[in-house]
Amino acid sequence: MTEPEPLQQIRRTYVRYRGRVLSYFSGCDYFRMASHPAVAAALKSGLKRYGLNVAASRMTTGNHRLYYDLERRLVDFFAAEDALVVPSGYMTNLVVAQALAGTFSHALIDEQAHPSLADAARLFDCPVLRFKSRDSKDLASALRRCGPGVRPILLTDGMFSRDGSAAPLAEYLKLLPKDGMILLDDAHGAGVLGRTGKGAQEHAGVGRKRIIQTITLSKAFGVYGGAILSTKQIRGKIVEKSRLFIGSTALPLPLAAAAIESVRILQKDTNLRKRLLENTLYVKSAIRASGFDVPQTPGPIVTLPPTSPAKTEALRRSFLKSHIYPPFIKYPGGPANGYFRFVISSEHSRGQLDGVLRVLGAQ
Repeated sequence: MTEPEPLQQIRRTYVRYRGRVLSYFSGCDYFRMASHPAVAAALKSGLKRYGLNVAASRMTTGNHRLYYDLERRLVDFFAAEDALVVPSGYMTNLVVAQALAGTFSHALIDEQAHPSLADAARLFDCPVLRFKSRDSKDLASALRRCGPGVRPILLTDGMFSRDGSAAPLAEYLKLLPKDGMILLDDAHGAGVLGRTGKGAQEHAGVGRKRIIQTITLSKAFGVYGGAILSTKQIRGKIVEKSRLFIGSTALPLPLAAAAIESVRILQKDTNLRKRLLENTLYVKSAIRASGFDVPQTPGPIVTLPPTSPAKTEALRRSFLKSHIYPPFIKYPGGPANGYFRFVISSEHSRGQLDGVLRVLGAQ
């Protein structure tokens, strides 16, 4: 896997690429909070007030009240019992698995789950079984293979980054035994899915009782870091047992300050989610009407797998000619030869959206 060329983001929905300014439809900054003036101001203020780094673990001398302020803000936003902030989104699933190792009889993982979930599955200290992505029937088959007395942990993304599809959580909970749980990597769903942005759980209409929700602060919230939304008991186990959490330097305080402001804005400004939904429906409806086979998914992502290297190159050139960065990527869980992945944000103008549609012949 080769490294892509560097990009310079110059405005909220534009990048500079090979000396040209192009519309940008990639990444995961769904509300462009990474360049929101108030979030940037909070970061700058936090840097001036607290310095860059606590230079210690939260379990030694690196703990700070700002982490608890952020956790309280997240508890309020997601209506969770408790929260724990950690240095990165990838790390969230690993610390949960370390803390709960030996608790479950089997780990059942979606075959297209994020790599962090695959790594976490191996840490639960139990057999790992894969099931077809978002396939409840195959999950039921995997459960039968586990045998009687099974107490499983199911690992799945909430919203899958490849195409914006959502896990059928309600179906999963019906299939799992009463003491089974779900480790829900909601990195892409948090802030995006559900009426109030609480994520895949809210979208599915299910409660939190048997779900551990892990999120990143780097996508919808546009900052950095991760958080685990769970019960107080599970939070306590992580703090006590996870060597990864205990041995890691805490999140830089300016990032915590910026995340607090970002969560506050997304909770207060409901127009952001409204615009994101409107832009998503506009693009997907137009593409479907033109004959493209775009799946009915709730996320603001449109995926176009290439049909041949020649057509891939032709489409890439067409986007560049129309001043649009061609978002062709290779990523685990996607086609081996790569695919075009368009990410729609709340901040894209109608003119920018129409530009993509014109290239695709959808307008």
